[in-house]
Amino acid sequence: MTYADRWLLPDGVEDILPEKAIRIESLRRRLLDLYSRWGYELVIPPLIEYTDSLLIGLGRDIDLMTFKVTDQLSGRTLGIRADITPQTARIDAHSLKRSGPTRLCYAGHVLHTRPKSPLGTRSPIQAGVELYGEASVSADIEVVSLLLASLQACGLEQLNIDLGHVDIYRTLAAEAQLDDAQERAFFDLLQSKATSDINAWVDSNIGSADIAAMLKALPTLAGSRQILAQAREVLAKAPAAVKEALDTLDAIAAVVSERFPQSNLYFDLSELRGYNYHTGVVFAAFAPGYGASVANGGRYDHVGEVFGNARPATGFNVDITAIDGLVKAAAVRSGAIFAPATDDGAQWDAVNRLRAEGESVVCGFAGQSVADVNADCDRQLVFEAGEYRVKSL
Repeated sequence: MTYADRWLLPDGVEDILPEKAIRIESLRRRLLDLYSRWGYELVIPPLIEYTDSLLIGLGRDIDLMTFKVTDQLSGRTLGIRADITPQTARIDAHSLKRSGPTRLCYAGHVLHTRPKSPLGTRSPIQAGVELYGEASVSADIEVVSLLLASLQACGLEQLNIDLGHVDIYRTLAAEAQLDDAQERAFFDLLQSKATSDINAWVDSNIGSADIAAMLKALPTLAGSRQILAQAREVLAKAPAAVKEALDTLDAIAAVVSERFPQSNLYFDLSELRGYNYHTGVVFAAFAPGYGASVANGGRYDHVGEVFGNARPATGFNVDITAIDGLVKAAAVRSGAIFAPATDDGAQWDAVNRLRAEGESVVCGFAGQSVADVNADCDRQLVFEAGEYRVKSL
């Protein structure tokens, strides 16, 4: 390896340099402050833990996204987290063991074996919330509302959110008595939205005319809130669980539309993001100019079972790294103050007072002027009339 190669980082992994770092940190603080005001408690899970707890119950997708290494102390397999949600589920079920609703929030790096989108990072910074112990639709309404508030806090001008419910497909698949192979095949077709292929597959595999008609209709049931009324007609012969899922989506839409009238709610009843572990409502937020979602969430009531404490659960995570690339909010940090080198103790006292007031003060070294400092200094500490004063440059 040559010296020229030693600065290279793996594909999809990058340094976050000062200008971007201060923006991302500003977004992180803004979101965590918002979550605190909503009553969510901060947790900081480890970056790495045993795959036995990190991956269980989350399905194959997360497993493939997770880097795995061998623990030199125990010989067991460790995973570098690709998602913080299962860690908070472990904390709620095993470490906290509360009986009532528990609200947790977090922010930190995750690592993916491959980027989720072309040119995307493999080491995004996630922030998010998880609400445990409340099975009602009110909990789903709270997290969807908080997601939209998060997008607002980040400075996104358009609030676009897609909502679905995995019980609609899961119930219809059970009613059709699909075996595992059939369910996987139809699932893949449904995600591709290939209507002609879906119709051909249904004709070949489904005997009941009523079920066939409902399965064929699924990819067409996408649009504004009015699509829910259409779905009630098209899926009228479906089991009661489908009607309950539509009622849940309707209840969320009614409240969220009133709270966030500027938001764009889009319903897709064949959206099955996170199907392997989600148990109810699923949702994702999108922003113009970015091909993938900037936030994802939903209900996942069964994950806590693997830790011996089955609890209702719902939440979301926000990709801070992606949002920064979209909003490029101005850094909250103001210009710094340059303090020329001196042995005067009074200057040191003045510098400390300024820093205590929230100012950024850069102390120069011997022979160094403000022009030699890389920091963005727009003022200077000068000694005038027997005291130190801050003057503009």
